[in-house]
Amino acid sequence: MLSAGPTPNVDSRTWSFTVTDESGAAKTWTWAQLMALPQETPTVDIHCVTRWSKFGTRWRGVSLDVLLADVESTADFAMVGSYGGYTTNLPVADLLGGKAWIAHTYDGAPLHSEHGGPARLLVPHLYFWKSAKWVRSLTLMPTDRPGFWEKLGYHDLGDPWREQRYQGD
Repeated sequence: MLSAGPTPNVDSRTWSFTVTDESGAAKTWTWAQLMALPQETPTVDIHCVTRWSKFGTRWRGVSLDVLLADVESTADFAMVGSYGGYTTNLPVADLLGGKAWIAHTYDGAPLHSEHGGPARLLVPHLYFWKSAKWVRSLTLMPTDRPGFWEKLGYHDLGDPWREQRYQGD
């Protein structure tokens, strides 16, 4: 397990997730509200930039399609924020169409803190640094801005099939 800093201890009783559109309008869900939304159970392969993969991982969570369904936006990019200050940038197209979830369960058990619990972003078709742990926000943006690792030279997209680890790959 790799992290950009210390593991935050986020209690689900105080956890929230906020989507902010490019006009500044925000929608926030509490833990109870997230749990009341339609849940999905994707089984996906995950890939780390450090050259390991894990196949057939089982998750449970809420699709970003559900969370963004009522958000009016023309933004092409999003910045994901985490408790603890971590950020990562993603094209909105990589969050929709059944490609991304706010996951709270892994292999039938609640996510442990060291794995991003109580909730993390899950974007399995990209390198795992894009699946931000301890997720707390998603800010929609008309233009792309680099997140934490991207500012340090990691690729803006991070497609494992193209081996997009660093800028220029």
